[in-house]
Amino acid sequence: MAEKVKRLGIMGGTFDPIHYGHLVTAEAARGVYALDQVLFIPSGVPPHKDAASITDAEHRYTMTVLATLTNPHFEASRVDIDRTGTTYTIDTLKSLNEEFGETVSLYFITGADAIMEIVSWKEPQALLDLAEFIAATRPGFALEDHAAWIDEWFAHHGKSLNVLQVPAMAISSTDIRRRVTEGSSVRYLVPETVEFYIRKNRLYRSNHRNS
Repeated sequence: MAEKVKRLGIMGGTFDPIHYGHLVTAEAARGVYALDQVLFIPSGVPPHKDAASITDAEHRYTMTVLATLTNPHFEASRVDIDRTGTTYTIDTLKSLNEEFGETVSLYFITGADAIMEIVSWKEPQALLDLAEFIAATRPGFALEDHAAWIDEWFAHHGKSLNVLQVPAMAISSTDIRRRVTEGSSVRYLVPETVEFYIRKNRLYRSNHRNS
């Protein structure tokens, strides 16, 4: 009997730090698309961000591990931070495809605002060939304003976009870093384990140099 195909969700991002918005989105995608597992993959060296401004990868990976520990369907992966050079999504998907082969179907989960940038990503056609794409709605971004353009672009590449409605949680890593720097509370924005790790390692303080 042939092995059952596993549905694997891919949640990529800087995770600087990971927060409840990421976790809620991943859990919503898992339920709606019947995903067997969701891999959280902290980026190594993102192509669209200044590497010097990003917290050390080991800190970001550890926070991701702490945030996902209590969900048996979530797992943190080092596939991007252990790979040298700039982190491109196509390389991540190729690596996972090589690892799992035809026994796994990949579902890449990203924000509805980020999906607008997919045309500038490396090898967009190959991306669509390797994974289904799930665009999660976010506060302040009306996907319907761009729906016709998105549908046309995906259709041109022989694919369709999966749109996921998630609870309106206006949480961002940028705001969390600002709050920590200012000495404001981040309770209920990040898991307690992540909050403790940030405090213990003095991350995002004015005298912290991301290492």
